[in-house]
Amino acid sequence: MRYALFLGCTIPARLPQYEASARAVLGGLGVELTDIREFNCCGYPLRNTDHTAALLAAARNLSLAEKSKLPLLVLCKCGYGMLSYAAHILREDHTLKESINTILKKEGLEYRGDGEIKHLLSVLFHDIGVDTIKEKIKTPYSELKIATHYGCHVLRPSEVVHFDDPVNPTLFDKLVEATGAESISWQARLDCCGAPLFGSNDALSMELTKKKLTSAKQSGAQFICDSCPYCHLQLDTVQQMMMAKSPKGNHSIAPILYTQLLGLSLGIDTKTLGLEMNRIDITGVEEFLSG
Repeated sequence: MRYALFLGCTIPARLPQYEASARAVLGGLGVELTDIREFNCCGYPLRNTDHTAALLAAARNLSLAEKSKLPLLVLCKCGYGMLSYAAHILREDHTLKESINTILKKEGLEYRGDGEIKHLLSVLFHDIGVDTIKEKIKTPYSELKIATHYGCHVLRPSEVVHFDDPVNPTLFDKLVEATGAESISWQARLDCCGAPLFGSNDALSMELTKKKLTSAKQSGAQFICDSCPYCHLQLDTVQQMMMAKSPKGNHSIAPILYTQLLGLSLGIDTKTLGLEMNRIDITGVEEFLSG
């Protein structure tokens, strides 16, 4: 299996442990990744200010992936949502697609719309498969309870992203349970993490985060698991800020990237997975590894 890896902007700049752990996990599962240096921003930051520019940025990435004749593997859920949205819009609006291609032609590019866009979790679940992952597990978890955080951009709008059932998704839960951990049921699992509001309304952003973390902790989870850079930064870096403001609060629960959770059970060392790069200590998760 071979894919063109789309990292986006946030992961290389602010969350290198996600890239490192994803490369290690995918490599261990026999996946070959191709890096396309010409990739640019997915376009998401421009979506509400210059819609055409956002679509152009996304279409350029998609055309580069099509040129490589490889399916696109996206780590960021915001990036996945934006690239899927662009493909959806350009499939419906042929005039806009022609306009975008007129600009892309200056670089010798063309967006055809025949490439595949896949989030990391979709690749793991559909292309590799839960059974194959289970076969690769060296040290499964025992008695570890995980609150699985889906995030917004892979679930909604469902007619665009086609990731899972937007009301009752199970894909991520099954991937977590492939490691031997238990994916618990919790009330706020599909709620927004608060990240979109941080920087514009920090108080409300932190309140949403607090409610989500409290729900996870009250449901018996020992860690909260995510697979999106924006969600992880909110649950890790912003939560650390919240803990500094309210050290006696009872809402704290450490977040762990799915690639880190899976990587440990595959026998990948903590340094490669970047566990020490997380703001909130997650080394305690190793205590739940059997053997």
